[in-house]
Amino acid sequence: MLPGYLHHSTCSIGVTLFAKGPNSVSELLKQADLAMYQAKGAGRNAVRFFDPEMQAVATANAALASDLRQAWRENQLRVEYQPQVGADGRMIGVEALLRWEHPTRGKVHPADFIPTAEETSLIVPIGHWVLEQACAQLAAWAGRPDRAHLSIAVNVSVRQFRHPDFVSEVIACVRSAGAPPGKLKLELTESLLVDGLDLTVAKMSTLKEMGVSLSVDDFGIGYSSLSYLKRLPLDELKIDREFVKDILTDSNDAAIAATIIGRATAGPERDRGRGGDGGAARVPWRGRAATATGATCIRGR
Repeated sequence: MLPGYLHHSTCSIGVTLFAKGPNSVSELLKQADLAMYQAKGAGRNAVRFFDPEMQAVATANAALASDLRQAWRENQLRVEYQPQVGADGRMIGVEALLRWEHPTRGKVHPADFIPTAEETSLIVPIGHWVLEQACAQLAAWAGRPDRAHLSIAVNVSVRQFRHPDFVSEVIACVRSAGAPPGKLKLELTESLLVDGLDLTVAKMSTLKEMGVSLSVDDFGIGYSSLSYLKRLPLDELKIDREFVKDILTDSNDAAIAATIIGRATAGPERDRGRGGDGGAARVPWRGRAATATGATCIRGR
C-alpha cells in the first residue's frame, strides 16, 4: 500500500529444473533468465519453464547477430532490384531489396536477418546505406531516356524512421546523389501507425514537401484501420499478399482488396492502391487482378 493508493503488481517468472549434475549456479541462473524472457514475450504476468531449445535459439541468434555485424563490416550485403509493373504490364519502377550471401551460410533469407538487424540496431546504418545506393541509382538512371521514368522503392524500418535525424538524412542522400526526389519512394511499415501518429504524420509531410513518395507496406495485417488513411499523406498502399494471392478465385479477398483500394483512393492525395508481393509471374494475370480490384500497380516475383 502506497500512501493513499492501492498498488497492484504482476511478475514474469522463469523456472529451471535441476538435480545433481554438472550445472553451475551461473548456468542455472542463465537458464531461468531465458525462461523469464520467454514469459515476458508471452505477454508478461506469466510463468515459463526452461527448455533446452531456448538455449539453442539464443545461441543461434547470437551467432547470427555476430555474423551480421561481420557482414556489415566486410561488405557482404548487396542491393537487388525487383521490377514493379503497371496494370498494362509496363515496368514503372523497382523495389530495392537487401540481400546477404554469407561465406558459409550461403544466401540468408531477409526474414531471418532483418529482425536481427532490428534488434541490434544495425538496421539504422544498413538502411541508410540502402538509401544511398538507391539515390545513386536514381541519379544514374536520370541521365538515360529509357530509364529516367523508373522509380525506386526503399523499405524503411520503424527504428530507422523514428531516428531523430531520419528526415534530414533522406534529404542529404537525395541532394548528395543528385537524385530526382519524385522518383524515390519510401515504404513504411503499418506498425508505425500504432504509436506517435502525430510525429509520424509530421515527418511524412516534410518528406512529401520535398517530393518524396510515401507508401505503406503490407497493409491489412497490422493494427491500423482504414480510418487512419485520411490523416496520412500517402501516395500508395501495398495490400498484404494474404488478401491478394487468391483474388481471382476468392470473392472475399477481391472484396477486401477493392474496399481498401476504394478507401485509399477516396482522398485527393491518394492516387493508387497496389497489389502485394507474390503475384503470378505473367502480366495477363496481373492485369486481370488489377482490373478486378482497381489497383494500378502490381509487384511480383
